[in-house]
Amino acid sequence: MSDKNDELLKGSKILLVEDEEVFAAGLEFNLVQEGYEVTWAKDGREALKFFQSREFDLIILDIMLPYHDGFEVAKRIREKSSRVPILILTARRGADDRVKGLLLGADDYLTKPFHLQELLLRVRGMLKRKTWYKPAEAEEIYRFGQNEVNFRNLLARAGDREFQLTPREARVLKYLIDHRGRIVSRRELLQKVWNLHSEVETRTVDNFIARLRKYFESDPAHPVYIKSVRGAGYLFEES
Repeated sequence: MSDKNDELLKGSKILLVEDEEVFAAGLEFNLVQEGYEVTWAKDGREALKFFQSREFDLIILDIMLPYHDGFEVAKRIREKSSRVPILILTARRGADDRVKGLLLGADDYLTKPFHLQELLLRVRGMLKRKTWYKPAEAEEIYRFGQNEVNFRNLLARAGDREFQLTPREARVLKYLIDHRGRIVSRRELLQKVWNLHSEVETRTVDNFIARLRKYFESDPAHPVYIKSVRGAGYLFEES
C-alpha cells in the first residue's frame, strides 16, 4: 500500500541509463506505472548529455554501456553534483566492481538479474531520502574539534578547508556520530547505511572510513575521532 510520502514521490524525475532495449523498455514501463517521469539514455554519452541539460531526482545506471561505461558516467556526474542519488545496475558479481562503483559515488547497487519489486523498493527508499540531498530551512550542524558538518546540505569544513560530502559519506559519518561512544561493526554499517546483508562487502566500509579520516583527521594514520577497534569495528569519539 502507498502512503502520503509515496504520493509525494510521484512525478520524481529519473534518468535510466541502459543499453539493453528490451530490458530498459520494461523497466521504464514499470517506473512510469509507479508515477515517475523517466528519461531513457541508451549509452554513456547520451546519459551525460541528458544530465547536463536537465535536473533529475535519481539516476539508475548500468555499468556495461557504449562510449562511456557506468563507472565513467558516475565519476563525471559526481564531479558536477554530489547530491543526486545513483543506483547502479550490474551483471558483474565481483565485489571489486561493486566497491569501485560505490567509491566513485554511487549510493546503492543491484546485481542482475533482480526482482522488479526489489528495485522499486530501492528506488522508493532513495527518493524518500531526498532530505539528504537538498538544503532545509533548519540546518543540522555537528562540530567536533576543528571540524564542522552540515548534514542538511552536506557541506563540511576541516580547519580552513571547505568541501562537499557525498550523501553516502554523510550517512556513514552521521551513523557513527549518532552512535558515538559505542563500537559499530562493519556488518551494522552495511545493514543500516547500505541496506546490505552480506559479509563480502567489508572493503566498502573500510574505504569509506579511510575517506572520512582523510577529510577530518589531522593524521589519518593515527585517528583521534574515527577509531578502529580490532576485530570489532569502528568507534567515534569527540576527543
